[in-house]
Amino acid sequence: MAPVGISVPIEKDGNLEKKPVSFINLAVGAGLNMFEVTTLGQPFEVIKTHLAANRGDNIITATKKTYQRGGLLGFYQGLIPWAWIEASTKGAVLIFTASEVEYRARVAGASPFVAGIVGGMGGGLAQAYTTMGFCTFMKTVEVTRHKAPAGQQVSTIKVAADIWKKEGIRGINKGVNAVALRQCTNWASRFGLTRAGETIIRKVRDGEIPDYSKPLSPIQKICASAIGGGLSCWNQPIEVIRVEMQSQVKAPGRPEKMTIVTCAKYIYKNNGFKGFFRGVTPRIGLGVWQTICMVFGGDAVKAKIAQRQAAKI
Repeated sequence: MAPVGISVPIEKDGNLEKKPVSFINLAVGAGLNMFEVTTLGQPFEVIKTHLAANRGDNIITATKKTYQRGGLLGFYQGLIPWAWIEASTKGAVLIFTASEVEYRARVAGASPFVAGIVGGMGGGLAQAYTTMGFCTFMKTVEVTRHKAPAGQQVSTIKVAADIWKKEGIRGINKGVNAVALRQCTNWASRFGLTRAGETIIRKVRDGEIPDYSKPLSPIQKICASAIGGGLSCWNQPIEVIRVEMQSQVKAPGRPEKMTIVTCAKYIYKNNGFKGFFRGVTPRIGLGVWQTICMVFGGDAVKAKIAQRQAAKI
């Protein structure tokens, strides 16, 4: 999905121009991220995480177990405060970083496709090492940790505080390198493939020489974003490794301290090649929902804001 407000370099009279990042768009993006995760986004995330951590379960079993853990609220484990913190900040980090890196790559002579990949990699890495590392870890902890009976449950803040006290910043950011690898490849794929989709759509619309100064329609943007969002799920093995590294599920023979390599070996030994693709279906569903919210919803909200601003003038 192409985030709301991404500042894509534009060509004008043969020269590249860097579009300024709109703070209104950043606010809209944060609001839409909050809406996305609070509606269907977190349930998809919970089921995806459950399947990646409990690779012997199927979607039906995962849904039943999640409901047994907390009813309908079980599908929103980790939403408050971790998913909200992540949703309200990750967009700004991505947009600022990716816009700058993509522009610099285009100035250096890269094509829109290559610049999109490089920008996505930079934005994804910045997300992982600033706001997403500890948020993703705590969301996974909430989905996979043992839940005590009602009245005896420990709050998520207490769990985070205990991990911090026991293991420090490295403990609260456990698996952050896997998060970085996932975000790097995820956004490189989404940006690059979305840009490739946009180029194809422009060639169909404009002919062999695309007109980059003419914006795409909302439907065209959704189509291009769907290409990028759907095909970017190729890196599901990295997501499964990330979940396993952060999981609180205890199993015989499971290494206490995991690296990406030792975790991959453990998953392959116990679940084979198929184990690396557990949870890919809800992840695709999550990508579709994100695309609808951030592309279609973003354009609708920005159009309303533009109408109000025009009415004031």
